[in-house]
Amino acid sequence: MFKSKQEMINDIKKELTGSPDLVNQRIEAEGKICELCYISSICDVEKIHKDLYVPFYEEIENGGYADYLLSLSGIRKIEDSDNPVELLLKGSVLIFLNNLHLILDVKKILNKAIPDTTIETTIQGPQTGLSEDLETNMNIIRHRYHQSSLAFDDYRVGKKSQMGLKILYDSKEVDEEVLQELYQRLNEIDKDVVQSVSQLSRMITRHKSFLFPTIVITERPDRIAYNLSKGKVIVIMEGTRFALILPSVFYDFMSSMDDLYLPSWVARFLVLLRYLGLGTALLLPAMYVGITAYNPELFRVQLALSIAGSRMSVPYPAYIEVFFMLIMMELLTEASIRLPKAIGPTATTVGGLILGQAATEAGLVSNIMIIIVSAVAISNFVIPINEMGFAMRVTKYLLLIVSTFTGLIGVIVGLIGIIYYLVSLNSFGRPYLAFFNGEQFRK
Repeated sequence: MFKSKQEMINDIKKELTGSPDLVNQRIEAEGKICELCYISSICDVEKIHKDLYVPFYEEIENGGYADYLLSLSGIRKIEDSDNPVELLLKGSVLIFLNNLHLILDVKKILNKAIPDTTIETTIQGPQTGLSEDLETNMNIIRHRYHQSSLAFDDYRVGKKSQMGLKILYDSKEVDEEVLQELYQRLNEIDKDVVQSVSQLSRMITRHKSFLFPTIVITERPDRIAYNLSKGKVIVIMEGTRFALILPSVFYDFMSSMDDLYLPSWVARFLVLLRYLGLGTALLLPAMYVGITAYNPELFRVQLALSIAGSRMSVPYPAYIEVFFMLIMMELLTEASIRLPKAIGPTATTVGGLILGQAATEAGLVSNIMIIIVSAVAISNFVIPINEMGFAMRVTKYLLLIVSTFTGLIGVIVGLIGIIYYLVSLNSFGRPYLAFFNGEQFRK
């Protein structure tokens, strides 16, 4: 049965109760009454004003305005099979004029105005990222997540900067405890200036999580839409192209959106490869020092002789050699970030090659050390989320220090200590080492 105008509007307001960008406006002039309903963040408001508002006041009679509306390109009457909420979420405006119930597509897509992803790149997935404008980001997310249950709240942080936030969640899927804890932590922020979501994530993270990140920072709208469907909360801030996803578990930092777009067995292989890279970056330097200095009998004879031969000209112990090369690699990595993009990759690549070759010929480091440092550097960049990569860059030095004094026993004990520390962590009340699945955040 066809619904009346008021029933339709009441249903829309009920389903989109968490959407402050829902506009329901009644315009009236000289006895003419027209009511419009649309979502401002995904509609072309200028087009609505030019094509609907201005002609309404220019027309003298109702009939003339109705004929004008029916002459617009793309307009049609609402049918019984139409879902008004779905039409609104796709970027349409509902027009109610007397007994006429019309729908007009005024969708506004801002893809051409936003940059591509530069950090979380994918092979086959979407290539566009977030913008630094909140309204543009809302437009992007709305076009990725067409659900009436998508709700968001406005917030401001920084007593002086007063940076605007939008807190997004699916009202049907979200865990209310996580949402309330987020608001509680935001209210506890007592800073004058907050400039980025990474700074904000530090402020809402408990001090226990001082090394490993417990909140994913992303630039990808498709990752945001996927996590919204899993009941997570998204925080976006004006002036930055990144968003926070919470709560987050360890697996989230090791996953890429390509895992959804590639065939399942290929995705599983890539995930396994990432964990292999994680183990290599974390353990290889410490194990090299532990075995070389304390347990060389673990090597095969040929390999032990090869390593001993390559280290004959090195005048200091293995741990100094490892520290020296790892620090130089860290400096090259930082230089590649800070240098201008035009010369950064070339300068660091050439510098790394010259440095490695010169250090080997001068007898300051062994050939095997160059291979180990290169493997560690490559493996560290396999981790998809940068913050976890930074954490692993620091953690490998802790294991290296322990192995310097206690050998392989210290490496094993240190690794057990890291696992114990990770088990003790939580992200907004959710266990950090839990596997990611769609039901884990629901009561």
